[in-house]
Amino acid sequence: MNAKVLEAIKKSACVPSVPQVVTRFLEIMQDPHFAYDDLVKVLSADAGTVSEILRLVNSALFGVRQKIVSLRQALTLLGPKRTRSMLLGRYLVDSMSQMDIGGLDMSYFWRRSLASSVVASRFAGEILPRHRDEVFIGALLADIGIPILAEALPERYAPIAANYAPRGIPFTPDDEIEAVEATHAEVSAMVLAHWTLPDDVTGAVNLHQSQSPGEGSTASIARLLHASDSIAKLLCEIPEQDELTSTCTQATQFVGVGTDTLIALLPSIENDIEELAEVLRIDVIPSNVYALIAKTMQDKLMTPAATD
Repeated sequence: MNAKVLEAIKKSACVPSVPQVVTRFLEIMQDPHFAYDDLVKVLSADAGTVSEILRLVNSALFGVRQKIVSLRQALTLLGPKRTRSMLLGRYLVDSMSQMDIGGLDMSYFWRRSLASSVVASRFAGEILPRHRDEVFIGALLADIGIPILAEALPERYAPIAANYAPRGIPFTPDDEIEAVEATHAEVSAMVLAHWTLPDDVTGAVNLHQSQSPGEGSTASIARLLHASDSIAKLLCEIPEQDELTSTCTQATQFVGVGTDTLIALLPSIENDIEELAEVLRIDVIPSNVYALIAKTMQDKLMTPAATD
């Protein structure tokens, strides 16, 4: 990334901020030997954050049978990593929703980010369960560099931002470098590092556009982010039949799963996305679009030609 571009972004105040209590929570979790009581103590100091955690844990997404009223109980149920992901996702969504970015369809942006995080999380549950929470937050926020660049460098980045839309012309990292001397993946990773997310997350986000991310846990997460975004793009559009089959096949092969794994998650995809949207308070208009596209994908992938 060009150092001048980085400095311009920092000075533009386009990088969303999070409450001090969340910042402190993230700092504590950087210590691999952190004390659980320290997390409870720092969160307990902010009544608004406690209320937010209790709202999250009692949402339909987690399916608790009895209402959770204790912060400690909520943290025990969610676990520190998932609490971190949900809190960070919630506050950053709220902060970024205040942006008024000309030329960028933010409704589409959040629909696609939500779909990507759901698909990535489900894939991770199958092949990378220890990193499922890292995959979730990475997929949700992998593209935040797009609205940040669009706001920080509007004239130069506007043509690219305008194509992040249904049936938009695909753009590459090279296109972004030519326009602003940085990729949105680099900017996203910079922001996540600023928020002290784990190296695996920031590294994977930085690599998520790459076709050859390498080996190791960071590369595995990057592969999941890349594949889930490809599938999420299909779910947010009305794809051509040939594109649907080839994209889904390539995406599943890229992460090392069969198309049957994707087929299994498709029937519940719309419900999962709507529940996550409610938890994060993202205004996604309920519809059966996801279900219709998912059903088309499912039928197409289950044909002999797609499963051979």
